Amino acid sequence: MARAANAPGASAIRAIFEAWSRAECTLLVPEVLLDEVLVTVTGRPHLSTRIPPKILEEFLATIKAFGEEVPQITDPIPAVTRDPKDDYLLVYALVGAADYLVTGDDDLLTLNETIPELYILTPRQFRELLRV
Repeated sequence: MARAANAPGASAIRAIFEAWSRAECTLLVPEVLLDEVLVTVTGRPHLSTRIPPKILEEFLATIKAFGEEVPQITDPIPAVTRDPKDDYLLVYALVGAADYLVTGDDDLLTLNETIPELYILTPRQFRELLRV
């Protein structure tokens, strides 16, 4: 866990979660995103050996309990990004009327100026916006 805490952007992510815990921002939670986190962490040995199953389970339960659920999208999701696996994030952000999509994914960050209803920011940029 020490490496993760020192990873680039880790302090920004921590600050964002602390701001969320103080109700300074709202976290929109599509179920499909929680599923992706679970599959990613359990499917990658470098993550699964550092994040015990119980901690992962508690983390996901906390996000689900205190985040704002976004209704499941059943319609086909249009291709927008260079990586079609990321398109669902844009659609959920727009359906949930998010002001910001916080990500480290370059395929999404390159779209920042192209979607007027949504600012796409890195965790550091969002932390600066929150002034935390």
